[in-house]
Amino acid sequence: MKGVVFNLLEEIVTAHYGLSAWDELLEKTQLDGAYTSLGSYPDTDFRKLVAAAAAAHGKSNDEIVRWFGRGALPLLARRYPHFLIPHTQTRAFLLTLNDIIHPEVRKIYPGADVPVFDFDTSKADSLAIGYKSARKLCAFAEGMIEGAAAHYGERVEIAQPQCMKRGDEQCLLICSFQSATRG
Repeated sequence: MKGVVFNLLEEIVTAHYGLSAWDELLEKTQLDGAYTSLGSYPDTDFRKLVAAAAAAHGKSNDEIVRWFGRGALPLLARRYPHFLIPHTQTRAFLLTLNDIIHPEVRKIYPGADVPVFDFDTSKADSLAIGYKSARKLCAFAEGMIEGAAAHYGERVEIAQPQCMKRGDEQCLLICSFQSATRG
């Protein structure tokens, strides 16, 4: 996993809970926390940090990963606004993941192993997103979708009828968007 992911996690944990909270996670996991953005680190380091945060806050690992995804999107939007500016809705932004965003991610972070998405746009009132990744971080994808919806002033409801963690070939996220200003 690329160091930028760990950098984002540190930034979010520190912003919400203070530097001591990050230090406590590192101490509990016995990790040194020296992550460079372009470096590659074991996925187990990320899983250890998530598990320690989940235990500290009485939440599931997926709840922590989803929270992280929601928090990471605004940080990425500030760092890479050119990915979000061309769009006015979450749906349009999400449809750029495979063809625009992930190729750019691979340029910025060589060796990045990004998930593969497929999209079913046949229903006007929802977007079906297939998610496939060996890391099985569909909760992170959900959090990023929620963060993107907030960025565009929308609300999103996400149903997940299929999940790799339950033995399915891929995760399926059914997203329904509406303006946050609607009642």
